Amino acid sequence: MDNKNPNHVAIIMDGNGRWAQKRGLKRTKGHQKGAEALKKISEYVYDKNIKVLSVFAFSTENWKRDKEEIDYLMNLFLKAFKENFEVVKKKGVKVIFSGVKDKLSNKVIAAMEKMTEETKDNEKGIFNICLNYGGQDEIINATKKISLDIKEGNINIKDITPSLFNKYLFNDLPPIDLLIRTSGECRISNFMLWQMAYAEFYFTDVLWPDFDEKEMDKAIESYIKRDRRFGGVEK
Repeated sequence: MDNKNPNHVAIIMDGNGRWAQKRGLKRTKGHQKGAEALKKISEYVYDKNIKVLSVFAFSTENWKRDKEEIDYLMNLFLKAFKENFEVVKKKGVKVIFSGVKDKLSNKVIAAMEKMTEETKDNEKGIFNICLNYGGQDEIINATKKISLDIKEGNINIKDITPSLFNKYLFNDLPPIDLLIRTSGECRISNFMLWQMAYAEFYFTDVLWPDFDEKEMDKAIESYIKRDRRFGGVEK
């Protein structure tokens, strides 16, 4: 493994709807192709010795979409949890979820819990699926939990450090090294704000359903060429 390879890659999978519209298809067809792209990438990254993959599957703002599209997405999640991630599980990757369960159906929650339980002892890597997720909500939720622990005397306010705060997030994950966003949009859309403090950003015009192993290699190559100084100076 090249020691410059990213340890934690996060992806905002954007462009499913536009991919479908360009072809005169319903947006749902784009989501289907997007799920196929995720299956390929989620298998590929662990072969590249990337240890953590976080993907933005559904944001707290996505509930504003049409009910038909939301229902399709939820059913697609169920299918993906059952089929698409079997290979990831066999690779020894732990599947976890970040987000809140509010508004999610019992079927979706049960499928999430099943995937989490079946992979909890896997150690080759981590697949973090951000479902019904918002970055600001995550930070507020962590702050509330810390405040309660201070009030109950479990921790002292002087003990709060970035490392401690990280443990109060949805999952205690390493910082994001590389953020990839597809479809030409150049924003982070409230995604993993805390973990992205020193991330390198990679924006591509490629729509998510067309993002394949070659495109992933381009993103990693771009990352490797960068000089990450974390506030220091070049030596």
